[in-house]
Amino acid sequence: MGANEEKKETCGTICLKYLLFTFNFLFWLAGGVVMAVGVWTLVEKSDYISLLSSKTYAVSAYILVLAGASVMLTGVLGCCATFKEQRRLLRVYFVLLLCIFLLEILAGVLAYIYYQQCFPNCQQLNEELKQNLRETMTKKYKQKNYEHITEAVDKLQQEFKCCGSNSSSDWAENAWISDETNPRKVPDSCCKTPSELCGHRDHPSNIYKVEGGCITKLEKFILDHLKIIGAVGVGIACVQIIGMVFTCCLYRSLKAEPY
Repeated sequence: MGANEEKKETCGTICLKYLLFTFNFLFWLAGGVVMAVGVWTLVEKSDYISLLSSKTYAVSAYILVLAGASVMLTGVLGCCATFKEQRRLLRVYFVLLLCIFLLEILAGVLAYIYYQQCFPNCQQLNEELKQNLRETMTKKYKQKNYEHITEAVDKLQQEFKCCGSNSSSDWAENAWISDETNPRKVPDSCCKTPSELCGHRDHPSNIYKVEGGCITKLEKFILDHLKIIGAVGVGIACVQIIGMVFTCCLYRSLKAEPY
């Protein structure tokens, strides 16, 4: 009778081990995805980051990279603790899971609250973008030592199919556009089909004339990313609950370590 109970207990422990190992592997993959999103944001969207006066968006990308790396390291620790069947390692693993869980819930909730406050009338974000984009376009576009700003603005206008901060008329205040030797009325990146000197015509058939200008498009892009970050954070945090339950079960099934 006692042998059968011990056998059942051993089988249960083995099942828990493999369940927890599977969870840790998936958790490790999730950490890799989160870190990849952060790296992608910094690499592919770094041009847009340079147009913002606030560093909030850049900081959020670095937080994603750091969180992803932490999750991956925690997943490796969880695998080690599972196969070595050490209660001390399981305790450390559980505490790390709990800390990451609380941080992800907090980050997700804050991102969701910020999104709800901002969408669709985010005055604070809109004013920041409006002031910074207008200043960037009028004072830095096509100016010496600001080549990266020029590239960022051109990329923004082409990818979002927009022209100017609020409208295409904003470009009239730009020093490069207002130069008498320049026949353009807007940059060539405003054109629907970009070509050399295509910006000399500012007719709607030739350039992008979007209501609200590039500010509206960039604002929507940032808010959509905030929503995604919040959803991913809460989603992974909910999955972690399963991992913490498995950890507790395995911890209880293991015999106390001798001292």
